Amino acid sequence: MKLSDLAKKMIISISIIALICILGSVIYYHSLDFLPFMYGVFLGSFVSIIKVFLLEHAVDKAVTMEQKRAGNYVGIQHMLRLLLSGIVLVLGALVPQISLWGVAAGILTFQLATYSLKFTLKG
Repeated sequence: MKLSDLAKKMIISISIIALICILGSVIYYHSLDFLPFMYGVFLGSFVSIIKVFLLEHAVDKAVTMEQKRAGNYVGIQHMLRLLLSGIVLVLGALVPQISLWGVAAGILTFQLATYSLKFTLKG
């Protein structure tokens, strides 16, 4: 699957924001206690990157559909992406080796990357 330039920028932004979160946790904890947070950020940001791929695919497919079917398809895809985020958040809450806060930070990288694109795009 070929990614658009916008999707590539999103993935790069997600990775940079995740690394900033991990660096902040290393500075905060000063020990190996940052590892559960790091695992959570990795898991959450991995899901955010998957959501970029899913969104790219949904948009590409919806463009070829008629308007009503496209609206339904995009709505269902949005719910599936939310479900994926919810499943990972529950996983972060149930597994003691993974920090729920780290997972939340990783999932929020998608929204932060989207917002950061506003400032990086020309026009």
